[in-house]
Amino acid sequence: MKKLLALVLALTMILTISACALATEDDGKLTIWTWDPTFNIASMNIAKEMYQKDHPDVEIEIQEVLSEDIETNVTIAASSGDLSTLPDILLVQDNSFQKFATNYPEVYMDITDVYDFDGFGEAKVAYSVLDGRHYGIPFDAGTVVGAYRTDYLEQAGYTIADLTDITWEKLIEIGKVVKEKTGYPMFSGQAGSVDSILIMLQSCGASMFNEDGSVNLKNNDPLKKIIDVYSTMVKEGIYLEVNSWDEYIGTLSNGSVVGTFNGCWILATIMSLSDQAGKWDITNMPALSDVEGATNYSNNGGSSWAIINGKDTELALDFMQVYRNVDFYNAILPTTSAIATFAPAKDAPAYAAPNEFFNGTPIFATIVEYTTHVPSNITGAYYYDARTAVSTAVTNALNGADIESELANAEDTVNFAMGF
Repeated sequence: MKKLLALVLALTMILTISACALATEDDGKLTIWTWDPTFNIASMNIAKEMYQKDHPDVEIEIQEVLSEDIETNVTIAASSGDLSTLPDILLVQDNSFQKFATNYPEVYMDITDVYDFDGFGEAKVAYSVLDGRHYGIPFDAGTVVGAYRTDYLEQAGYTIADLTDITWEKLIEIGKVVKEKTGYPMFSGQAGSVDSILIMLQSCGASMFNEDGSVNLKNNDPLKKIIDVYSTMVKEGIYLEVNSWDEYIGTLSNGSVVGTFNGCWILATIMSLSDQAGKWDITNMPALSDVEGATNYSNNGGSSWAIINGKDTELALDFMQVYRNVDFYNAILPTTSAIATFAPAKDAPAYAAPNEFFNGTPIFATIVEYTTHVPSNITGAYYYDARTAVSTAVTNALNGADIESELANAEDTVNFAMGF
């Protein structure tokens, strides 16, 4: 009898908590969590200003909360069954979205049938899709660009056109000539980080996971070919590995490399180097040859907005229509350099304008166009576990270990983390 009573009380508490968590708070006020005052917060403040012009009675509070703190608070709220501690809208890193939507599906509103995703890049949208359902609204692009010092290329007898729509084999061929004639490697990157390798992997439409969520490392042929290309570039001195992020940035600022391939956000750092104005241009990245589905396009970074269940979801949805407004993207670009993943934005004046730093190339319109060609990939709930395991495998392979064995070990490591 006591056990039965305890069970009834427990069930009552769970139902009460769930009801409180899922009840809608139609209070006419929006609370938004995000990070980075000069980027995400600045952009959201412009969205707020635009929305309040037509909705002056709506109160919108934008709070600065670090990404890791947002994740911690989501975990606590979901574990307690009380979502009232969360805001109406919060920002989620793209590579973390599926992890949190998988672990805490009750937190994120399913907006599949109530938000229009037409115009957003397919690969960008895919980050916040789980089992065919949409849980996020795309924001900033991490679209990859190849950015090069045109003065160094000219010294070696090349132009930016010679780096456009090429393969990695061609890049290595060019890189050897450039290194011989200028003394500089083509690229640099942080040792132990696999950003470059994962950029190359997504450009093939390949992933570290299969569609069913299982790990895809030891039998991943594109990944093996990519690691071989990467190792060749390092050994040939075409790709310089450095010890830290600051050293990577330093190679760009001190002119000790010819260029970089990375998320388009790296252009803000490059454009801060005023003494290098007019010496840079951009194009797409090299493609892997002999791999079905390989392209010259990829992504690295970015984030998406999530609407929280049990809050003022109707108002939040109405507010987030701003993110389908070309005028919004035109307004945020000059002050934040936040580049849209919404294709119609490429025709906005701020996007179409030539950029003098990059030799008059309309870089922002170019990047939005690139976004439409980026293949989607599968991140899954264990993306960062797989990333760490692949990093160890690559480091060991560069030191002479057998890559087949290393990727098999990496897959075993991730399977262990997944409980298999």
